[in-house]
Amino acid sequence: MRVANIEDSANFLRGIRHSHDHGRMDTDTAAVHAGREDLTGLGVHVPPLDLSSTYPLPSVEAGGAAYERIATGGRPAPGDSLVYQRLWNPNVDRFERAVARLEGAAAAVAYASGMAAITACLVATVAAGKPHVVGVRPLYGGTDHLLATGLVGTTVTWARAEEVADAIRPDTGMVIVESPGNPSLELLDIAAVVAQAGDVPVLVDNTFATPVLQQPLTHGATLSVHSATKFLGGHGDLLGGVVATSDEWATRLRQVRALTGGLLAPMSAYQLHRGLQTLPVRVRAQQEHAIAVAQWLRAQPEVDHVSYPGLPECDPTGIVGRQMTGPGSILAFTLKGGYAAAASVAEHCRLITHAVSLGGVDTLIQHPAALTHRPVAPEARPSAGLLRLSVGLEDPQYIIDDLGQALHSIAAPVEVEARELTTVG
Repeated sequence: MRVANIEDSANFLRGIRHSHDHGRMDTDTAAVHAGREDLTGLGVHVPPLDLSSTYPLPSVEAGGAAYERIATGGRPAPGDSLVYQRLWNPNVDRFERAVARLEGAAAAVAYASGMAAITACLVATVAAGKPHVVGVRPLYGGTDHLLATGLVGTTVTWARAEEVADAIRPDTGMVIVESPGNPSLELLDIAAVVAQAGDVPVLVDNTFATPVLQQPLTHGATLSVHSATKFLGGHGDLLGGVVATSDEWATRLRQVRALTGGLLAPMSAYQLHRGLQTLPVRVRAQQEHAIAVAQWLRAQPEVDHVSYPGLPECDPTGIVGRQMTGPGSILAFTLKGGYAAAASVAEHCRLITHAVSLGGVDTLIQHPAALTHRPVAPEARPSAGLLRLSVGLEDPQYIIDDLGQALHSIAAPVEVEARELTTVG
């Protein structure tokens, strides 16, 4: 009976369909149930946590065959030993299957951090003999710096979105974009970039949007990457990264992971899988709060400009509603007083935490040019007067009140010459 129950439960969950989602399980239901289809059959309500670093081998021959299968990027066969945690972990696999379902992807591969995920994608394309990358700024500062230094054997051509086709070379292995862009929230038409890229795979950093608001693969992208540390985890207590992609790319990426050791830790995988269950609820609630905060900031005399996809002037081509289902909860605003004003506001927040990262349940503020984007080339670095705000679940009036008292710390909304920021790395 237990076997029948597990099969019935799994088949039922696979069969749930949303009438407006073209046959895919709707996002809210998938977030709760994906990667958990077998729990009833196991007789448990939450996924078991497997912390094993090594696994018993039934025989030398069977162990060797399992090792070969997994270490070369495949999945374990039924009855296989998992051999070693660096090769496979059941909790990581559950999280990956859940992310793939949310992204509408064939597979997903998880890593120890978002930068480990980006690095694995670059290593895979270099290994395939295609070391040239076309990068469309803005990108996360770590990604930008990794490309600019060529640390893992890549070369980069920086291009605007409309120039991608002209930047493609015979050795181009990847086009990398973010939409919304970090930190200034620029929006890109993913399908248009894919059309320009032709046969070259397009990687989209989907961290800001999450699968709740945007699924890049449905617009033609090959890889959708997340710093899972952010919204997917949502509570600021773990590091992780994940790539949603095709089966072919997943095999390549699992091999890179097995050889380089970038596996997501089992406990972090467990927490991330749990975090996905509330992801749609958190994303939508934080988005509502961000709309209120963006509208308030827009009216403040100290603020020169607010960058937020929910404002009409920031989305002239209608990306929200066509490519994204909502504007999200990250915004940026530029102070008229430049660097001095921005530093004062960040340092005078009381409820809002002055810290890097984003996507958690609490509101965070940071100065990208001095921190996350400090290694970026000066000509591409964000304005010294720009602050990035990740809006959390607090009552938006409390967020507004805190920003208001921080803005009052500015002596006067006058232009102040920005202090030069030294590039590191």
